[in-house]
Amino acid sequence: MFKNSLKLAWRNLLKDRLFTLLNLVGLATGLACTLLIYLWVNDELHMDRFNSDDSRLYQVMKNSPTPTGIETVPNTPGLLASTLARQMPDVEYAVAVIPPSWFDRKGIITYQGHLFEASGQFAGKDFFNVFSYDLLRGNREEVMKDKGAVLISDDLARRVFGSADDVVGKSIEWNQKDFSGVYPIAGVFRKPSANSTSQFDVLFNYDLFVDKYPKMTDWGNSDPSSYVVLKPGTDAVAFDRKIAGLIKANSHDSQETLFMQKFSDKYLHNHYENGAPSGGRIEYVRLFSIIAAFILVIACVNFMNLSTAKAVSRMKETGIKKVIGAPRYTLILQYLSESLLMSFLSALVAVGMVLLVLPQFNTITGKDMHPDFGAGFILTVLAITLMTGIIAGSYPAIYLSSFQPAAVLKGKLKSKVGEMMVRKALVVFQFTLSGIFIIAVLVIYRQMQLVQTINLGYNRDHLVYFDKGGMAFADKQDYAPGGRYEASLDNFLQRVRSIPGVATAANFRHNITDRNGGTYDLSWPGKDPNSRIDFTDLGVGYGFIETMGIQMLEGRPFSRDFGSDRSSIIFNETAIKKMGIKDPVGKVIHVWGEDRQIIGVVKDFHFQSLYENIKPCFFDFTFNQRAAKIMVRLKAGQEKLALDGLERLYREENPGIPFEYKFLDDDYQALYASEKRVAALSRYFAGLAVIISSLGLFGLSAFMAQKRQKEIGIRKVIGASTGSVVLLLSKDFVQLLLIAILVAFPVSGWVMDHWLKGFAYRVPMKADIFLIAGLLICFITLLSVSFQSVRAAISSPIRSIRTDG
Repeated sequence: MFKNSLKLAWRNLLKDRLFTLLNLVGLATGLACTLLIYLWVNDELHMDRFNSDDSRLYQVMKNSPTPTGIETVPNTPGLLASTLARQMPDVEYAVAVIPPSWFDRKGIITYQGHLFEASGQFAGKDFFNVFSYDLLRGNREEVMKDKGAVLISDDLARRVFGSADDVVGKSIEWNQKDFSGVYPIAGVFRKPSANSTSQFDVLFNYDLFVDKYPKMTDWGNSDPSSYVVLKPGTDAVAFDRKIAGLIKANSHDSQETLFMQKFSDKYLHNHYENGAPSGGRIEYVRLFSIIAAFILVIACVNFMNLSTAKAVSRMKETGIKKVIGAPRYTLILQYLSESLLMSFLSALVAVGMVLLVLPQFNTITGKDMHPDFGAGFILTVLAITLMTGIIAGSYPAIYLSSFQPAAVLKGKLKSKVGEMMVRKALVVFQFTLSGIFIIAVLVIYRQMQLVQTINLGYNRDHLVYFDKGGMAFADKQDYAPGGRYEASLDNFLQRVRSIPGVATAANFRHNITDRNGGTYDLSWPGKDPNSRIDFTDLGVGYGFIETMGIQMLEGRPFSRDFGSDRSSIIFNETAIKKMGIKDPVGKVIHVWGEDRQIIGVVKDFHFQSLYENIKPCFFDFTFNQRAAKIMVRLKAGQEKLALDGLERLYREENPGIPFEYKFLDDDYQALYASEKRVAALSRYFAGLAVIISSLGLFGLSAFMAQKRQKEIGIRKVIGASTGSVVLLLSKDFVQLLLIAILVAFPVSGWVMDHWLKGFAYRVPMKADIFLIAGLLICFITLLSVSFQSVRAAISSPIRSIRTDG
């Protein structure tokens, strides 16, 4: 019986090739979108879930109260992990980690005259007990005990030594700031997979970091990340309460508190409000999951509409089968067989489409996804296909099997009002979703345009920066003010400025596009002792403000023309407003234990993403090894000339070290990488949703024109014009379209307003966005319907009247 049903289904699909093609393309496109989104969502959900103790592994986060709320950061005191391991009986293991991002650039390994870039990470002795990285060479309990030894990844071992075998006991020469030196290799670990957010090549002992930075033994620092594995059966909520006041107990003037977050949750739940996780990347996972479901529903709606519209051509078939005794369930089975067959054919086409576009999809999403065609992937595809076939075919099967045989065979079957309403509702639903997608794309596009064009308060064009590098001095006196390091830095900057194509250059310390951190330890005459203002500090040297193109509001920038500016300070206008200082230039403030004179006030500029309002900040004059980054403004049209000159100078100063530089604009763009990917994906998926809906309208208009052939012929015989016939066939669709627009506008407005609230600086939801979307949907609808309408209107009236349709 099932075999016969499939045979009949196949014959019916071949019988009307236009109907089959429209359904095949629509369903295959919908399934392909769903599978692509499934691959992306699955990859996102599996990030950082590789640890065997995942259910008991937590990262300790820190909350700091500020005047504007609670700020949550992953950085904790250097003593926290060891204190937790020693004092908390509920902790099985605890480890402190200094990630590669702590450093401004990667380290360089020198081996037999060859140079290799690598990312270095520092970790405590229990690192491999906390994280399930495979240790290929070395004893898990012993490899982290020697603070003078390192572990390297198998990938790095192959790059440097040609093989991951027999490298234990060999040494690498490492070049990276204070940690330059020769280190013996104690072990080899497998390179972290793409499903890990922590990517590193070399693992150093955390005790070595503490030796170089003794401040790590002070509870006031916040450099490492701290991770714990709780003992089985531990109440995580109770433990959370237990550690909340640990910093305050050890540093009585601190108001900072601690809480735990499951390590594998942090990737997706990385946004915090009032000291607690409140969304993050998980919102994009949910968004695209909903988009996948909607696109698949649109494709199913197409199938339903086309199948019920085509039902008129199958009335007699259904009536005859019922007359000869076919029960209704066999008819339902037959029609479901057709939809399932169509669904499985579409799935095959969809998998081919996925394989074809996956490389481009990986480029857009920044991932490296590949369907493994294992049991999990195949079962997922089969489940989605089966569900699609049942959903798409259920209503047509019930509808077609419900015809009364007597009415069908007498030709007296009339469309019921309810049936027409369902079909119209499905069309409205399709185009409502399409309208929401189009408006969302327009809003996201405009917001990204704002991000690209907003005045940041400085000119980010033609700015590059790099780390100076250079020799290290053994005597601390060389780093004192006026010492040898300052002389070498000053000489280096002068040589940079003399390179053809270089407009100007200056040294600096902190991240300029996404600077976090700072201090609240400032006092000034008239300050309210009960108030607290958090300032962001930016360490810069002579000429930095001019190099960046930041505008002075009052006073002057740092300058050699006025003697030493070591005791000077420059604020932004927001800081001065918050402080309530009138005529600030010349006033003296107290910061970091010393007095500083305000010599200038700059206009507000953005040093964080547009998600944040501009915060109070100040420029701290820094002309030493802590501010050894060089910012260079290139002359327009001479970029290559200048970069070649900079590379020659750098290699002269740093023999054998590759010259690495970054454009400041690239750093700025990186702040919105996720939003840009969402914007790109939204455009593609919105376009596909509209195309699928248009295919349905094209098919519906074809069948409506076929159904009304005789009526059209009679109207033309009695003098109806081509235009009036086109209007007759199009007006129903236009009416449905207008209803869809009226529904889509308020829904999309609410959704996008909610999305825009995440930005401190955002585009307004203007009426022209809705007008453009409405006109675009109207154009697409008329384009889909007009071909069949015009074709029917210009056909021979005699042929139309004689047809059996």
